[in-house]
This record gives sequence, structure tokens and C-alpha cells, in this order.
Amino acid sequence: MGITRTIRRLFTLLATTALAVAALVASTGPAAAAPLQPIPKLDTERYLGSWWQLAAIPAFFNLNCAKDTKATYTLIDATTIGVENTCTTFTGQTNGITGQAKVVDPVTNAQLSVSFPQVPVSIDPNNAPNYIVTWIADGATPDDPYRFALVGNPTRLSGFVLSREKVVSTDTLRMLRGQVEKAGFNSCTFLVSPTTGGRTDYSPLCTV
Repeated sequence: MGITRTIRRLFTLLATTALAVAALVASTGPAAAAPLQPIPKLDTERYLGSWWQLAAIPAFFNLNCAKDTKATYTLIDATTIGVENTCTTFTGQTNGITGQAKVVDPVTNAQLSVSFPQVPVSIDPNNAPNYIVTWIADGATPDDPYRFALVGNPTRLSGFVLSREKVVSTDTLRMLRGQVEKAGFNSCTFLVSPTTGGRTDYSPLCTV
């Protein structure tokens, strides 16, 4: 009973936070006025593979994710990427959803329209971009897979800090917070995403 009550309280907290974040972001003048900008050029091949979510703006579709939120991207064709999102729920089960991402900006390759068949409202017949890679970090060499990424939608109502590494240092998380702020986001609207072996809290990124 105690565990169930704790889960319910945490779920309520995250839901309340999501509503507060949406209201805060929507009322943020400068960020809302300038659409999120893509990086000049995304190498799709180097972006494929698995990414761990280190922090994100809360969204209702992933409120049941307790830890280890991961996105895996696979190449379907020249303009289509397969998407599989997984996480561990508060009851210890694995939760997942699959979809596709269409590249809608062939100049940069960094603006995509992501949709999930299981979520009809996510499907836009006009393929408007809702997934913009606005910052990227190289690996050890320019040919290696990218190491970190910051993604969001044009209005910054969604945002994700992604990493190839499941666990990073506090200094690295602070560096990533700086990139979030440089991109025009309010870092306080991002919550830390717990990972096994890493952080276990849901603190606002601005407090890291």
C-alpha cells in the first residue's frame, strides 16, 4: 500500500509539473517569439542508434516513465527513420511505443515530423516539424556517432536532453544545462530523468 501511495503521489506531482511547465513555457515571451532553430546539418547515419534521456520537459505521454527512458532510431529509407521509445515504469515494467520520423527539411536534415500510430493526435497530415535537433555534440572523432543532443519542437513546448551515455557526471549535466539555456529554453522547465546507476531524482535542471 505504501509503495502504491508513493507512486500515485509522484504521478500527481509529475502531472502537475507538466501543466505548470506548459503554462510557463507558453507565457515566456522571447522563447516563444523565436522558433527553435535546427543545426546547420545533421548527419543522419551518425544520429542513428540508442539515446538515453537525461532531462526533459514533462509530457503526458511519458508520465508513467520512472527511469531509463531511451530512444532508438533506425534507418528505414533516405527520408524515414524508425523510432522506438522505451522506459521502466513505476511498477518496474517495460513500457514502449514505436513510430516513424520523416525528414521534412532536406537542407539541414535536422527537422523531422515524428508520429506514433498508437497516438492518433501525433499524426500530422502536413508533416509539420515537431522534432528539431537544435544542438549536437561530436564523438571522439568527427566520424563517430554524435555524443549528446538537444531536441525540441518549434515553440519549445517539448524538449529533450539526449546522451549516448546512460550515466554522466554532474559537471556534464551542468554543461548540458548551459546548452539548453543557449537554445532559448528555460532550464527550470526540464526535469532530470532518472537512470539506473545515475541520478534518481526529478529535480529541475536549473538546480543541478
